[in-house]
Amino acid sequence: MFVLGIDPGLTRCGYAVLETLGPGKAKAIALGVLRTPVDAELPARLLLLRNELRSLIVEYRPHAVAVERVFFQANVRTAMSVGQASGLALVEALDAGCEVAQYSPNQVKDAVAGYGAADKEQVQKMVQLRLGLAAPPRPADAADAAALALCHLAINPMRRKVAEATA
Repeated sequence: MFVLGIDPGLTRCGYAVLETLGPGKAKAIALGVLRTPVDAELPARLLLLRNELRSLIVEYRPHAVAVERVFFQANVRTAMSVGQASGLALVEALDAGCEVAQYSPNQVKDAVAGYGAADKEQVQKMVQLRLGLAAPPRPADAADAAALALCHLAINPMRRKVAEATA
């Protein structure tokens, strides 16, 4: 089973494809950042990002897609672009028949580093350790996407059990 983690952004959208190897174990298949040209018009940038997200989903056929929940941004312009990128990821994943989940930054940090207020370096180091990478993933957007996928792998079994119990 593959899980695609998406750290949404219009200029830089981090992604990570992880293969599950059993409870609590995963292997990185792909890590990277999708970029759109800052000098292009918004509709063209959104189309480019949508096409890249769609290509990732078609290539890796993830069972689940975990997207960072847009929780808070001090900069309204940044919040808008992150929200637009997040919406594209959610729609493309759902359209492809993937299970879709959203996690807040604190949920991700808690699941990956054991501390909801962990800093970026701590999260990167834990992603490195949990995936058996030679170095912390770079850039940070790719590491954040991997952390989202790891968070999904940690939280989803409990989410499923709760859903079954309340159904």
